[in-house]
Amino acid sequence: MSYVWILLISGFLGWLAGWIAVKMLFNRFRKKKRELAEKLGKLVSRELFSFQEIEQKVTDPANFRKIMPYIEEHIDEFLRVRLVEQMPMIGMFIGDKTIIEMKKVFTGELETLFPVIMKNYMETLKADLNMETIIMEKIAGPSSVGLERILYPALKKELRFVQILGAILGFAIGLVQIFIFCMQ
Repeated sequence: MSYVWILLISGFLGWLAGWIAVKMLFNRFRKKKRELAEKLGKLVSRELFSFQEIEQKVTDPANFRKIMPYIEEHIDEFLRVRLVEQMPMIGMFIGDKTIIEMKKVFTGELETLFPVIMKNYMETLKADLNMETIIMEKIAGPSSVGLERILYPALKKELRFVQILGAILGFAIGLVQIFIFCMQ
């Protein structure tokens, strides 16, 4: 019966050691949170989140062509309804043929202008958004997402495994102790 207690206590102590190791690991994260947040901010802003890649996607003419039907619909509605409401005299001089020609001119101009506008917008956005600082503040801030809240759910199985492994190792140490005790 005393051997069973040795195994149970050894297993429990091994589990407890694993549990303490996990708690100490996250305590270490809390102490180094600012440093880790800075490194993660740099990593994400330089390696994972590239304004150049986003700019290429945004200024891609193929993407503009995807939204072209919405733009043409808006221009058509503007020329047929709103412009006439604002300037009723124009309604007397603009017919379907003129509207179709004006839409062609406007959409052609927009095709030229859109990539330039979006490129300028992305440059302004890049200057205004310091992704490194934003990510760092989100992780390191007191009421922010927090590194622990990100890591713990993602590593839950692995951390539980550390605790279970600790229990198994404690149990194995208990077996070794019993074996040594019996050999004497």
